[in-house]
Amino acid sequence: MKAQTALLIGNSDGIGLAMTRALLQQGWHATGISRSESPLSDSYYKHIKQDISNAEYQSILNAVLSDNGPVSLCIFCAAIGELLDLTNMSAETSVFEVNLMALIKTVAAVIPVMVENGRGHFIGLSSVADELLSPEAPSYHASKAGFSNYLEGLSLALKPKGISVTNVRFGFVDTKMAKGDRKPFMMSVERAVRHMKTVIDKKPIRYTAPPVLIPLVRLRGWMYRLKT
Repeated sequence: MKAQTALLIGNSDGIGLAMTRALLQQGWHATGISRSESPLSDSYYKHIKQDISNAEYQSILNAVLSDNGPVSLCIFCAAIGELLDLTNMSAETSVFEVNLMALIKTVAAVIPVMVENGRGHFIGLSSVADELLSPEAPSYHASKAGFSNYLEGLSLALKPKGISVTNVRFGFVDTKMAKGDRKPFMMSVERAVRHMKTVIDKKPIRYTAPPVLIPLVRLRGWMYRLKT
């Protein structure tokens, strides 16, 4: 039986790295693309060091798909977040380039191949920040809002084609992305991976964890809007 193949974007650390390890342990063949080297050494794994915000990313992605053939699973894990600096806003563009535009470039390369083969699962790691306004990091929150809206709309379009698309919305996970003084309901990377395995198995359109965050996020969003 032919091994299943996975493509992971932004997987040199954090959830992406842990998910790559988990897939390899289950016998998957995997390719990873990220701006840093990977600590993994496995005969079933190939890593490409590439900044996904660079213009070369699209051609490298196309080459990977051409060389390795169609992938059964693609997980987009890449994300950056910067606090707003009103004296120097150059980082704002970078946040959208990585968090949203690189996602769209990945989708544009991967999804047509999945459609041609009549199968596949695309997973994007978003955030419950997609529902919130933020004066501290508006670019991160807005990029995740676009990310979630795009993936869930895409999921509806692709369901009749036999392709699954899942938008995963986590709260704080114990990685370098977890910034700020308050980090309620912090989740371990190991627990995040367990949630991801559920997503791969059940293939929902949207998956939010921990569930307790759903009403709290909506309440906070409502309170923010009352201030405007």
